[in-house]
Amino acid sequence: MDTLLAPLKRCASLQIGDVRMFGKTTRRLALAVGLAAVALTATQPAFAQEVILPAGEGCPGFNLGFEATGGNLVTREFEDAAGEVVRTITAGKGVDLTYTNYGPDPDDPVAGESVTVKTAGSVTQTVVNPDGTLTVTGTGHNGLILFPTDVPAGPTTTHYIGRIVYTVDPATGVFTLVSTTGQERDICAELA
Repeated sequence: MDTLLAPLKRCASLQIGDVRMFGKTTRRLALAVGLAAVALTATQPAFAQEVILPAGEGCPGFNLGFEATGGNLVTREFEDAAGEVVRTITAGKGVDLTYTNYGPDPDDPVAGESVTVKTAGSVTQTVVNPDGTLTVTGTGHNGLILFPTDVPAGPTTTHYIGRIVYTVDPATGVFTLVSTTGQERDICAELA
């Protein structure tokens, strides 16, 4: 488990706790709701701690709040012959995702418009590639935030219903969106 989780723990995440340490790799992994519980090994409710991303990271022009509540997620790990985790699958349902516009001032975020997505569930599979990168495939409901350093460059926050595939380079924290099918909802546009 440490091999797969090292980049996540390095950056911290919603399931680990500290909001300020919520780094590049994890803040988007956490938004893929199924993957948010990757550090969990038993049935767990979704994380319920709100994270506020500075303007220009989650959405252009305003601080973006994100919170996932309710639901249950189950994670299973798969190891190779050497005992290294090479794949995880996380599945769950009933998670409510709330995105909030906290205005442009990073020093005094004030809650404004919010949208809540009541999800019907998701399954996320994360595979450790031979070069150490991760390939994440999410089906069902998944939120994904891309930053200016990602491919394609953000800031964008999109809620997908369908299938998304992206890679993560744990060494750099860069996410590369590979493909999407299904419905896309532009959260930044809705909250602007």
